[in-house]
Amino acid sequence: MIELKNLSKTFNVNGKDVKAVDAVSLTVNEGEICVFLGPSGCGKSTTLKMINRLITPTSGQVFINGEDTSGLDEVTLRRHIGYVIQQIGLFPNMTIEENITVVPRLLGWDKQRCHDRARELMSMIKLEPKQYLQRYPRELSGGQQQRIGVIRALAAEAPVLLMDEPFGAVDPINREMIQNEFFEMQRALNKTVIMVSHDIDEAIKLGDKIAIFRAGKLLQLDHPDTLLAHPVDDFVSNFVGQDSTLKRLLLVRAEDAADNAPSASPETPVSDALELLDEHDRRYVVVTDAQNKALGYVRRRDMHRQQGVCGDFLRPFNATASHDEHLRILLSRMYEYNRAWLPVLDAEQVFLGEVTQESIAAYLSSGRSRGGKTSIVSPAEAVVS
Repeated sequence: MIELKNLSKTFNVNGKDVKAVDAVSLTVNEGEICVFLGPSGCGKSTTLKMINRLITPTSGQVFINGEDTSGLDEVTLRRHIGYVIQQIGLFPNMTIEENITVVPRLLGWDKQRCHDRARELMSMIKLEPKQYLQRYPRELSGGQQQRIGVIRALAAEAPVLLMDEPFGAVDPINREMIQNEFFEMQRALNKTVIMVSHDIDEAIKLGDKIAIFRAGKLLQLDHPDTLLAHPVDDFVSNFVGQDSTLKRLLLVRAEDAADNAPSASPETPVSDALELLDEHDRRYVVVTDAQNKALGYVRRRDMHRQQGVCGDFLRPFNATASHDEHLRILLSRMYEYNRAWLPVLDAEQVFLGEVTQESIAAYLSSGRSRGGKTSIVSPAEAVVS
């Protein structure tokens, strides 16, 4: 866990004191990714660098896992914090393996342990260890070098990772690939990460929390969906963009926007099914078994003036929604299959409800969000968590 308490930095510029960071307080819980966003000169990179004391705070405190870091030696502190920068900073005279294992070797790891760690991390970024470990940085592409920069910061198994615009210099195709690889590594390694970015889409994709800075002050700290749904002021609203509602499609899962829907069993008489459809003003109903697993659906027009049971008129789904898929995927699927609705199923095919174009619109306009209550940062607040 990383906790900042009233962290401030004042620089002397031409004889005048300029406050670059103004009493920033926030908490990033263990395993979370928090992305710092804001315009150039807003204090986000300065705040990041005060955590590992590349910049010395003027006032305030930094706690890592409850320990006040001001009492730690700077070199010791930095060896236990991974750090990734946009410029990568690989040592050109070292092999890739030597670059990856710089900090582990400084910490006294033996040669075999260093080698095993390098191979493990190379496999995570889908670069064949035998092919790449003995190469030099100049023999790799820019995207490959950026990958090495990321895993080098992870090599010593530090619980905290700081990233200063780590993917900013990479072309869009490689950036998305590296983002995806990093996200998969984070799910496996569960680091506590603070990342500085200038890209709202990157922040939405990767962040568990987003912190918006302006003129050295922290304006809002929230789950990305809450930030998009409830910006605290016009500055935050303008910063996240006029298409904030569409951006939310990437954050809201099918089960969040699903409506409760009636269901029938294969043995339900047609007369009862038609009565159910009339009661709910529907043209179809999902059919489930005794364990509520979805089997298919029946349509009103197929059963009209017919006898028998629902099982006689069962139709297979040509498209469904997994409970954890986001709404952008679902809307794309609806248009692809020309469907106005999709049944929402869990991993065991249990029917959870249905998502429709109307339920998506209702969710996005309702003011609900995945992140819960908005965190409005004011000067009087000591810590926002």
